[in-house]
Amino acid sequence: MKVFGFFAAWIHGDPRKVVYPTDSYGQFCGQKGTNNAKKAILFYFNILKCASPSVLINLQCPTTQLCVPKCPDRFATYSEMQYHHRSNKSYWEYYRQFCKPGFDNPNKAVSQVLRDEDCPSMIVPSRPFLQRCFPDFITRNGTLTVANRTAFKDVLGETRSVTELRDAANGITSLLDAKEVGMKIFEDYASSWYWILIGLLVAMVVSLIFILLLRFTAGFLLWFIIFAVIALVAYGIWHCYEEFVALKEKPSADVTISDIGFQTDFHVYLQLSQTWLVFMISLSVTEAVIILMLIFLRNRVRIAIALLKEGSKAIGYIMSTLFYPIVTFLLLAVSISYWAVTAVYPFSAACHIPGGSCVGHKLKCNITKVCPGSQCMFAFYGGESPYHRYIFILQLCNLLVFLWLVNFTIALGQCTLAGAFASYYWALKKPADIPPCPLFSSFSRAIRYHTGSLAFGSLILAVVQLIRIVLEYLDHKLKGAQNTFARFLLCCLKCCFWCLERVIKFMNRNAYIMIAIYGKNFCTSAREAFFLLMRNVVRVAVLDKVTDFLLFLGKVLIAGSVGALAFLFFTHKIPVIQEEVPSLNYYWVPLLTVTLGSYLIAHGFFSVYAMCVDTLFLCFLLDLENNNGSAARPYHMSTSLRKILNKRNRKR
Repeated sequence: MKVFGFFAAWIHGDPRKVVYPTDSYGQFCGQKGTNNAKKAILFYFNILKCASPSVLINLQCPTTQLCVPKCPDRFATYSEMQYHHRSNKSYWEYYRQFCKPGFDNPNKAVSQVLRDEDCPSMIVPSRPFLQRCFPDFITRNGTLTVANRTAFKDVLGETRSVTELRDAANGITSLLDAKEVGMKIFEDYASSWYWILIGLLVAMVVSLIFILLLRFTAGFLLWFIIFAVIALVAYGIWHCYEEFVALKEKPSADVTISDIGFQTDFHVYLQLSQTWLVFMISLSVTEAVIILMLIFLRNRVRIAIALLKEGSKAIGYIMSTLFYPIVTFLLLAVSISYWAVTAVYPFSAACHIPGGSCVGHKLKCNITKVCPGSQCMFAFYGGESPYHRYIFILQLCNLLVFLWLVNFTIALGQCTLAGAFASYYWALKKPADIPPCPLFSSFSRAIRYHTGSLAFGSLILAVVQLIRIVLEYLDHKLKGAQNTFARFLLCCLKCCFWCLERVIKFMNRNAYIMIAIYGKNFCTSAREAFFLLMRNVVRVAVLDKVTDFLLFLGKVLIAGSVGALAFLFFTHKIPVIQEEVPSLNYYWVPLLTVTLGSYLIAHGFFSVYAMCVDTLFLCFLLDLENNNGSAARPYHMSTSLRKILNKRNRKR
């Protein structure tokens, strides 16, 4: 099923059809060299179906769509056309231009016409808007009308209100607005992609330099990070206060954020005094939390610095580990790109050939000339064909495989680094006893012997993450529900699975370290790691979290510095290269991309240190339990680590 979904998406899809108006035959309206060259407007057979909530979900209105040269200018139903056609042939000549090409049987039964979707059941006065036919709404004396009518009759003779047309038009407008924003974001990426890459390369270089500096001056740099972040947040508080005071005196800045609602132009929010007040309060709370943590955890910070120095020494002997995050980054980029492209293609057109004709031909939406009668129908959820019915399941399978690939890539990196650092720790005489090429040897062992264990642990985590995504989707759908118990149960499930994911991530990480050390299977390694950590729960909790906090400060400093540089660049604040800045619709698109990308890159490089400290600490716990410092069972930890933990080897 998964393989079928991937191949079906790639074979049948065309991402352009998600953006540009196309008819039900997969042809662009107004495209030169086709039958639609003079038909530049898209017409909806039953525009009332466009009021469905599925319009935004599926990025398509679930009705037959046809390219026409002009929009209808009158109310009419197919039944009325048949009645008047008997006395005046012009009624059919006008109505047929909104029917499928080649259909010329005005006497065909209404039920059969609607069943075969040969013609629309009704037409309403419309005007072209964004290459689509929209009802021609006019407000008269506060009343919404279409051609001076507030109601009309459909093909079944039922009276319908003009407000139903308005709801349908709003559905299409929301769809077009979403597509327009998406196109503008795409244009911003197209014009600034090389500057984004430069920003990410800067983040990569800064991260590498930071790690190399940490190799020699771990204590100084870590304390510098702490005080630099404190100073940076303090400056942010002062700047927000200055902006708040300056805007408070302007009458136009007293508008609240809720009054203006959601705006795609972020610059609008920066003109409000309330925005800077929120920023100032948030930064003040952050500053207070950081200072309090440093006051109460200052001794533990010194211990964490000592462990990081030992980790720096280990990385100094195995310098190749600094570059392994590049391998992880490339593998993750391939996984994300594959998932993104595969996920986009099912949202484009899929071909439906009545009667199963032309089975031997490739199902492309340009085969209407080869296979007469073929029709391209949008692959919307809830369709009638098997492809339509299972596309949502295929997307879930695609998402599961994506999560699995990402977690496997991360697991492979953790096991590889753990094996390399474990070989450093268990070398009695360092660096003489460290095996040659420890990183490559560890990577080879992980691929050759531990692929199954890594895949199994990654699958468990991927399933839990998929369940969390489904729960988030259900919670979004039930926001307006009145069933309090269902909302409470869903909230409890979300909380439980969030905790479960955190526990599984922590246990998997330590299980991979045990796999790298002893080479046992995943379940055995996870069990041994769990009981080992439980016997030393206080040490694990304090040292692990303090180390994570210090490394997090480094990530924030790198991401914040590169993000601030990107902000100055994309907002034309650097005069020297002001002319090189590309013209953008939303400057926050490349800014957020560079900032988030910088954080992820810094996270990848800092994960080397985090994995090093965790591996050394877990090896130390094993060393402490299995050895006693005697000549027969000496400690394998280095002299500096023995001093930190007040342990020593006895010569006799």
